[in-house]
Amino acid sequence: TVDLLSSLDSMVAGMQYRALGNSDLMVSLCCLGTMTWGEQNTEAEAVEQLNYAVHEAGVNFIDTAEMYPVPPGPKTAGSTELIIGRWLAAGGPELRKKIILASKVSGFSGREYVAKGRKRGIEEPTRLSRDQIMDACDTSLERLQTTYLDLYQLHWPNRYTPTFGALSYERKNERAAADTISWEEQVQAMGDLIKAGKIKHWGVSNENAVGVLMMVKTAEKLGVPPPVSIQNDFCLTDRRFEQDGTAEACSPLNVPSGGIGLLAYGCLAGGTLSGKYADDAADNSKSRHEMFPAFQPRYHADNTRQVAKEFAALAKDKGFKPAQLALKWAADREYMGAVIIGATTMEQLKDNIAAFSLTVPKEVMDAVDTLYLSKERPYFNSVCRMGRANP
Repeated sequence: TVDLLSSLDSMVAGMQYRALGNSDLMVSLCCLGTMTWGEQNTEAEAVEQLNYAVHEAGVNFIDTAEMYPVPPGPKTAGSTELIIGRWLAAGGPELRKKIILASKVSGFSGREYVAKGRKRGIEEPTRLSRDQIMDACDTSLERLQTTYLDLYQLHWPNRYTPTFGALSYERKNERAAADTISWEEQVQAMGDLIKAGKIKHWGVSNENAVGVLMMVKTAEKLGVPPPVSIQNDFCLTDRRFEQDGTAEACSPLNVPSGGIGLLAYGCLAGGTLSGKYADDAADNSKSRHEMFPAFQPRYHADNTRQVAKEFAALAKDKGFKPAQLALKWAADREYMGAVIIGATTMEQLKDNIAAFSLTVPKEVMDAVDTLYLSKERPYFNSVCRMGRANP
């Protein structure tokens, strides 16, 4: 297909590529995340990252969102897409053909400034209604200076469900009918965007097994192509994706011809698993957790920091940089579509990308599992329980 051929043109030795879920998109196993561009990173720094990742390291997959950068705010929302759009425009049509470009539409929130910043300019809470999905997509296309997106994702659900680190489902939080957007309306909107040529594929994000299966079932009923990806929080200290039924829902057994590929974000727990916080005397004043302590605190909780310190010691003992081992551990999961990385310095970026060409012995991977089990599931005292088929 055209998607496959254009992607092959950008392949570089050392980088791994694979088909994303049930699609024909051949994506680099390393996906370049962008959410710091326009906040922690300047446009010049973003362009430097893009040029290195794409032109030198073989990364062909770029992920962004309409509300980026983060932490989100009315003065910056949309800035990241604008930065990418200017870079794409400067590179011309041939550059666009080599890139697998993904963006996201905001789910249920009170961030009225996100909706106001779209083309229609309506100040309203964000919802995954047909009108808002269409408006958000048109706006992203304009900002990104492209006529199509390779992948368009529902950033988080419209319905109530535990997300972003919340663990328990509480029925008191279920939303009233007035705040409900039907599965059919959401899926049909994505199908219509595909028919219009504005997107090639669609995916979900911050979802669970219930959402995945309902989206797939609804797509089948409406004759819309199923989602090809799910972008979820996942790292060696947070393995809910493979334990709560979501990985099973995304299997080719339930979504034929390739299943739904995981686009994992947070694989370094916001940088905590890099080991840089293990030294209490280190200067981390420019790190995300120091600059924005109220944003994603789950990554920097005391328990996470303790596991990260032990993981850093394990990695160094085995001859690996902690950040690289954490990324490679995630990349080696059988359901992985791509691992999304995010860096604020070129040194971090180069180290992160280099992780994907590493070979890690099974005994090292087992040691990582053993560390995880000792913290998350202390009553499981043997790594052989990981992936065990029988009770």
